[in-house]
Amino acid sequence: MPAVNRIAAFADDMAAWRRHLHAHPELGFDCHGTAGFVAERLREFGVDAIHEGIATSGVVAVIEGARRGPTVGLRADMDALPISEATGAPHASTVVGRMHACGHDGHTAMLLGAARYLAETRAFSGRVALIFQPAEEAGGGGGVMVEEGIMERFGIAEVYALHTAPGLPEGHVATRPGPFLAAVDTFFVHVEGTGGHAATPHETRDPIPAALAIGQALPTIVSRNRHAADEMVLSLTQVHAGTTDNVVPAHAMLNGTVRSFDERLRDMVERRMGEIVAGTAAAHGVGARLDYIREYPVAVNDPARAAFAAEVAAEIASGITADAPREMGAEDFAYMLAARPGAFLFLGQGDGPGLHQPGFDFNDAVAPVGASLLARLVERALPL
Repeated sequence: MPAVNRIAAFADDMAAWRRHLHAHPELGFDCHGTAGFVAERLREFGVDAIHEGIATSGVVAVIEGARRGPTVGLRADMDALPISEATGAPHASTVVGRMHACGHDGHTAMLLGAARYLAETRAFSGRVALIFQPAEEAGGGGGVMVEEGIMERFGIAEVYALHTAPGLPEGHVATRPGPFLAAVDTFFVHVEGTGGHAATPHETRDPIPAALAIGQALPTIVSRNRHAADEMVLSLTQVHAGTTDNVVPAHAMLNGTVRSFDERLRDMVERRMGEIVAGTAAAHGVGARLDYIREYPVAVNDPARAAFAAEVAAEIASGITADAPREMGAEDFAYMLAARPGAFLFLGQGDGPGLHQPGFDFNDAVAPVGASLLARLVERALPL
């Protein structure tokens, strides 16, 4: 994995930054400690400007190149997950119930590594905007940063991001042109009945049979309303009702996620889900409400930028897949790609636990590769 020599020389520093962040995870928009650490490192590197407090705790730093030119944006996410860590690592989370289980600590460390190199060398014509973003996991911090005007404020012409990928060989990069990551929708079904004693169910309006019937019917949206060639996932992930054995509850709740690549599919799912919920509730004599929430859109790589990023990655990575399969995972970097052309790439970290698992830990060995790729994207996009 031929990382840039100067970046490889401070690999131990990147590992130390990453492990510090790993030990001190923060959630959502409340990434103030992480942002403070990032800003402190950026000041040490001598970047030209640091703008804090964007989207509550986001940071955008600017590095001026040797000559005038356009601006390239590089983004890293900073937030962790509400998961209890089980790695047993010396740098394991010091906060109960929180951990960096999706590699955002590594993403931040790699962007800091690229920043240090670019601030030292400045071998490009234009500017780089370093985007450190909160609330990727929940809250859509990328969309909030776009809404707060970072693209216009910093004159960003194109934008790139890396994400670690367990299971992909160490240092291997994967991307694709066009739609890459799915849109994500969240649904909640609230079934309202009348509770009472379980010995006299005839005096109640039991929400549980209706909730079970709705839960069984929802998968038919995929199997019977979707064209077989259309990629879509509907997963029911929570069912809650009742508190004890001798009480019929008054309320039941179902929750889940929908992933797709087409707005017409999102329309169809919301419509059919509403019909199933209303019809099933009526058949069981209970009330029901569907809350269908459209969250992150499809992450669409600009074809020219994806091809360019793959070309740059081929110089650095251990391998490159330029036409990777589409992924059902979602990313709020989609908002940035909707605002400006760019590309999202996966960086392999080898075998081990997958993302969002309590045993996951970022592989520090690939950080120099990722930082080198980010830096070379700037130098190649903005040549002297």
